[in-house]
This record gives sequence, structure tokens and C-alpha cells, in this order.
Amino acid sequence: MTTDLDGLKGVIEATLARLLPDHSPIAPDLVAAMRYATLSGGKRLRPMLVCAACTGVGGRLAHALAPACAVEFVHAYSLVHDDLPAMDDDDLRHGVPSNHVRFGEATAILAGDALQALAFQTLAQAPDLSDPVRLRTLTLLTDAVGWRGMVGGQSFDLAAEARALAQEELAALHGAKTGALIRAAVQIGAVVGDPDLPAATFDILGAFGTRLGLAFQVIDDVLDVTASTAELGKPAGSDLLAEKSTYPKLLGVDGARALADRLLAEALDLLGQAGLQNDWLAQLAHRGVRRAY
Repeated sequence: MTTDLDGLKGVIEATLARLLPDHSPIAPDLVAAMRYATLSGGKRLRPMLVCAACTGVGGRLAHALAPACAVEFVHAYSLVHDDLPAMDDDDLRHGVPSNHVRFGEATAILAGDALQALAFQTLAQAPDLSDPVRLRTLTLLTDAVGWRGMVGGQSFDLAAEARALAQEELAALHGAKTGALIRAAVQIGAVVGDPDLPAATFDILGAFGTRLGLAFQVIDDVLDVTASTAELGKPAGSDLLAEKSTYPKLLGVDGARALADRLLAEALDLLGQAGLQNDWLAQLAHRGVRRAY
């Protein structure tokens, strides 16, 4: 279907557009907000990780597309809610007005709710997967985004504003808020690609995802203080304004970059133990950590 990451991103974009509702007789603004939240831009790192892991363990790309989109729907919902005035209060996302600015707070909240529901519906109904695989991937996704994962991490993030966190606490925060979904994306793809994947390989890929997730967040913190709003497509310096603990504040910019490089090296070393059939995960790891926005 495709042999390169740019082509893969295009396939994912088209599949997202197809799986999203395009009209509603009762809630047209809601559907418009759902499509706006998902299709207005983004790196598509998480769905690409699903596809890369699936094909890396010998699976078919076509089988990974619905699970990949399910992961991206969850990510899109999380950004809509993160940007709300009650959360991070950001007015810009992907270089365009945030969902609540464009559609109003109430519709933005509902759009996030609907995208979360669509994510689990998409995964539960993913074609060409056995029921045991659907159940296992659903469990991985719910664990990653619930009270122990992404939502718990966001709660920790809000509670930690104006506090100086130790490095171990900061790693725990971002391991839940950012890293859990990245790890789940890799493991969901691996399960889809090979339902009989050895437990050792599954664990290796999870450890890879954990390190990549943390490295990705470290660089996010760095870019918040080194890049412009135009480059980021979202407000620069927002962590500083919110008095959040960040890796540059804790380690300095150079120290934070060194930590990201070390995590990337560890992640790539783990991939070398997994015996994958392509290098897409390695390429995505480089893209995620060596990025300028």
C-alpha cells in the first residue's frame, strides 16, 4: 500500500477523514467540531507508530489503519480538552484557533467526548481482527488513557502548577500524560500485527514506547522555550506562564536535550533486540525527538 512514512501519513489522513462522521441531522456543529479537531493538522506520530509496529512484526498495514485512527481520535480529543480555559487555556492549536475558540466551549467539550467514544467504537469494530485481539487492544487503550494514564497525568499536571517537581516526579507525570498513549500505540500495533507475538517482544516494544514518549515530551518542553508560536502552531512559552515544572527549568536546555538524546539511544537499542522487519519505528523515533516543532 505504501513504502515510506510520508506515504503512510497520507493514507492515515485519508482514513481519518473517511471514518469521521461528515453530517448529522441533529448535531451538525458537533460533527464539524469533531472533523476540525482531527483534520486541522498534526504530526500523526501515534497512528504512524501503530502502523509501524504492526508491519514491523510482520502484520498487514490494512489491518492497522482502524486501530491507528482510534488512537488518533483519542489524541485529538485530549488536545481539545487540554486547550479549554479550565485546563491549559490555549487559543491556538496546529496554527489555527483552538476548538473552543472556533466552536465555543460547550461544543468543544462535546466534540472531545464524541471523539473519545468514536475511538473505542472504531477499535471495537476494526475489520479483519479477531475478537480476542479487539479485546486486548481495547484494554491497552483504556489503560493508557484512563485514570492511571493520560487523564491521570493531566490531573497531576494541573495539581503541580506553581510547584517545583523533582525529576522523578516529572517523569511520572509525563509518563502518564504523554508516554502512556505513545507506548500503547506501539503495543496495539504489535498485537494487531502478530496476535501470537512473544511476551518478551511485546515488553521490549513497550519499553521502547516508554522511552520514546518521555523523550518526545522532553523535546516538547525544550521547544516551548526555544521555538516561536509560528513554528509550533500553538502558543510558545505557555509552560512558563503557567508556572509548570519542565525539563529545561530543571536541567537547562542543553541538559534536557542531552536527556532526550540518551532516551532516544536507549529506545533504538531496544528496537535492535526486537527483530523487526522494517525500520519505520526507528525512523519515527528520530522524527519525534529530532524535530523543530
